[in-house]
Amino acid sequence: MLRVHSSGRMWQSCILQADRRCLSPKRNPGMKTKPVLPGGTVELKHYKAKDPDNGTEEPCRDVVLSVPPSPAKIFNLDRISLLAGYDKDLSSGSCNLSSGNSYYSCASQITLGVNTSIHGAEKHVPVYQRRSVAGQSISQSQPVVRHSSLPTARRPIRMEATSSGSIPCNAKRKIHHQVAEDVNIFFDHLVAINSPSKDDDSLLHPGNLTSTSDETSRLEVDGRRHDRAEKNRTKGLYFSDGKCSVDYILVYRKSSPQTEKREVFERNIRAEGLHMEKESSVSNSDIIFVKLHAPWEVLGRYAELMNVRMPFRMEKQISRFRGWLPRKPMKLDKETLPDLEENDCYTAPFSQQRIHHFIIHNKDTFFNNATRSRIVHHILQRVKYEEGKNKIGLNRLITNGSYEAAFPLHEGSYRSKNSIRTHGAENHRHLLYECWAWWGVWYKYQPLDIVRRYFGEKIGLYFAWLGWYTGMLFPAAFTGLFVFLYGVFTMDHCQVSKEVCEATHIIMCPLCDKYCPFMRLSDSCVYAKVTHLFDNGATVFFAVFMAVWATVFLEFWKRRRAVIAYDWDLIDWEEEEEEVRPQFEAKYSKKERMNPISGKPEPYQAFADKCSRLVVSASGIFFMICVVIAAVFGIVIYRVVTVSTFAAFKWALIRNNSQVATTGTAVCINFCIIMLLNVLYEKVALLLTNLEQPRTESEWENSFTLKMFLFQFVNLNSSTFYIAFFLGRFTGRPGAYLRLLNRWRLEECHPSGCLIDLCMQMGIIMVLKQTWNNFMELGYPIIQNWWTRRRLQQEHGTENKASILQWEKDYNLQPMNPYGLFEEYLEMILQFGFTTIFVAAFPLAPLLALLNNIIEIRLDAYKFVTQWRRPLASRAKDIGIWYGILEGIGVLSVITNAFVVAVTSDFIPRLVYAYKYGPCAGQGQAGEKCMVGYVNASLSVFLVADFENRSDLVSDGHEVYGSPIRYCRYRDYRAPPHAQEPYAYTLQFWHVLAARLAFIIVFEHLVFCVKNLISYLIPDLPKDLRDRMRREKYLIQEMMYEAELERVQKERKERKKNGKSYHNEWP
Repeated sequence: MLRVHSSGRMWQSCILQADRRCLSPKRNPGMKTKPVLPGGTVELKHYKAKDPDNGTEEPCRDVVLSVPPSPAKIFNLDRISLLAGYDKDLSSGSCNLSSGNSYYSCASQITLGVNTSIHGAEKHVPVYQRRSVAGQSISQSQPVVRHSSLPTARRPIRMEATSSGSIPCNAKRKIHHQVAEDVNIFFDHLVAINSPSKDDDSLLHPGNLTSTSDETSRLEVDGRRHDRAEKNRTKGLYFSDGKCSVDYILVYRKSSPQTEKREVFERNIRAEGLHMEKESSVSNSDIIFVKLHAPWEVLGRYAELMNVRMPFRMEKQISRFRGWLPRKPMKLDKETLPDLEENDCYTAPFSQQRIHHFIIHNKDTFFNNATRSRIVHHILQRVKYEEGKNKIGLNRLITNGSYEAAFPLHEGSYRSKNSIRTHGAENHRHLLYECWAWWGVWYKYQPLDIVRRYFGEKIGLYFAWLGWYTGMLFPAAFTGLFVFLYGVFTMDHCQVSKEVCEATHIIMCPLCDKYCPFMRLSDSCVYAKVTHLFDNGATVFFAVFMAVWATVFLEFWKRRRAVIAYDWDLIDWEEEEEEVRPQFEAKYSKKERMNPISGKPEPYQAFADKCSRLVVSASGIFFMICVVIAAVFGIVIYRVVTVSTFAAFKWALIRNNSQVATTGTAVCINFCIIMLLNVLYEKVALLLTNLEQPRTESEWENSFTLKMFLFQFVNLNSSTFYIAFFLGRFTGRPGAYLRLLNRWRLEECHPSGCLIDLCMQMGIIMVLKQTWNNFMELGYPIIQNWWTRRRLQQEHGTENKASILQWEKDYNLQPMNPYGLFEEYLEMILQFGFTTIFVAAFPLAPLLALLNNIIEIRLDAYKFVTQWRRPLASRAKDIGIWYGILEGIGVLSVITNAFVVAVTSDFIPRLVYAYKYGPCAGQGQAGEKCMVGYVNASLSVFLVADFENRSDLVSDGHEVYGSPIRYCRYRDYRAPPHAQEPYAYTLQFWHVLAARLAFIIVFEHLVFCVKNLISYLIPDLPKDLRDRMRREKYLIQEMMYEAELERVQKERKERKKNGKSYHNEWP
């Protein structure tokens, strides 16, 4: 009689009676099994029986039946004997199965337990006789000493028969590892070799899961197994036997001259235990695909070396009251798509000696595909391809052309003819497409656990950060929209706008030397109302809010990152010692020193050489910043020259709005220059980074990231800084204008202020840049992949389309950006800067960013799932250097918003007028009634006769106003022309200047204090996370204690058995 522990459920095996029914299936959770079947082969059947708990009839799954042995082999499965340690001749025993004795008598006379320790040493368990009770199945068990904190049951899996003549590849190799474990684990392994993935098995295609009826024979099961193996083979995800999954793909050309290096490399790969199979391309016979598979022994050995954390205990979940309200619409529908998130488990570093402590439902799926590919990549990076201390690693072979590509496979097609809600997902790629990359789920939360499981922690962390940033944009966007709507609703009640619209008698001075006419102030009525939308009483509040928001965003992201790092086993993860870059090694191979960490000699770069290279690199950075300033200077000249051209345009619409036309075209030209310079900056940054000769890849990435961010940040924001803080500030006054190169008069602000120019600059740049980036991220790969498919169809026709396997389909996809996630992060960081740095001037920036990011998440998801090869599942515990850049932008945003409110907007001049010069002066009020007369007080008077000769005024205004104009007004605080000191600054100017400086100082100190207070009050780790971490640490200690206790008890028993006794033994 046998019992099999199948994923946590203990089913007592059944002795066949005449009616072929199970007598009494009984569950014994937590009982350690010692399965024995003297002289019998193994057969798996399913029968119905009465459940003793409720009396109902239900199928008896996972039952192992004893069958009389054949003369040729006794309990033999493809020459693999499971009778280790059994030294009794069963055929001559007192119980003969073929002599007509009942199965009960046989079971009562002969029972045998086989148990092995976690260290692999076989252990003989004495035979015990137990009484058999009629009508009940015989129970054979021994009490197990197990700590209460450790699991005693596993989730059930469905078992299938394995043909004795067809043992999968990873069962044939080193089978002694299987004998050295409990037999229940051995059967789990044999049955699970060809089982589908148990990760989210309820979401996978139901055709992958088989259920055997009462009348199904073993031949039918074997036939379905063979059909499934054939189906797996034709999918292109397995070896030619349809059983060994493809964990990694290498691609090379037969015409490549690096044949010898490749042969040595592949021979060493096989020596490491990896399985290998080659197959030529269907579309190009010169291309060879090398398929790699890691068997269980290799995975277990390297998982222990790499400290891969695996689940060992289910975390206790506290049930919460769901309430009677409907489900949140943004949540993923777990009833239709169940088990989207991984179960909460405590994890510990994997150990083969403590393997029985881990939750292993299926050894084929215990390590998910991302972990398997990462382990294989880890092996490939350490395999030699040539004699020499540094002639190792796959990266060097790709660099020298030995291999063209290396990548893990996608898990099949992302499309299916059947609906996922009715038939389930075909694979995890299909699942990700349906619940993440498809546009119909744009409002749903991201399934981050599945993203992490499929693409790895580094990519999963990027999408987690992007989702968190997008979620945090909601309060910022709603607040900015509220500020904008506040300006809309108060537009008609604004006293300043009313005075501008009613000022038909105020004549403004021309805005340029030539062609610009005199104009009434009332002509700026529309601009005054539009300016009020962005420059109103709520602007200061919004500036403070966004400065605090940036701090809250970063602080709460640290908490969110800590939770993700814990859930994804990244808390204690430390990046391995990186390899030296081949370029660094080739440059400095003659000088070596001892690595203080590894203790091995490595190439060494002298300090003087490093400093000289850094100086040259810094000079290059300074030169490129000067190029950016030169581009801004060119834009300034364009604005100065074209404002006169548009003022003389033949179309009245453009002529009357010459300044708006100048600003709009200047912004578009500036955008084109930005995009062209970005291409140049990438090449220069690459050149300077390689010139520095960084030692490792991470140093190279950090250096390149800093240069690219600095270049693009300056390139994107330089013109915005000019408009915000310099436009109209240093132009001089009528009659004494400051001129550029002593020729062109500098551009002035509109009579309603310069804020409208800043808003146009930010709005156009944000919309155009984000639209262009989205097109380049998605449109370019789609066009490239379409062209590749079209070329293949023209060369080989459509008849071979169905025969193209998965590895060739993936090879025809676009590889991931060589800089990894750099471009994705850079785009979002620059957007974050636009959203925070000048947000006081453009409150709608967070709303535009939110709308873009909702699209961006799905665009990036669609790109990763459908258009790119599957990237290597890399690990990372945070977003790296980008977090420091975000903190720097947050500090800069406080300073810039303080200057925008104080200098660019009219908030401070209005405040000074209301409290000092207006009708409410000295009353402590600043309402709209206190702003009466503000427009007249903010404009100075100029005598037209004092204009410079070089101004070349075309008209004196008599044809419009009926008589020549004697006086005109301009924005400034200066004395009238007939004063004792004509055109000198008035006292109001100095009051406004002092108020602006005081506001900047108070604003910065107040906001920085609030930011620091928030950073101090918000802990980096949530309290519940600290408790969970303590709990996990305690359980790991208990597991290690129990393993040590088992080892000591085993040694003590062996000593007693050998007749040795020791005093003061522990325990």
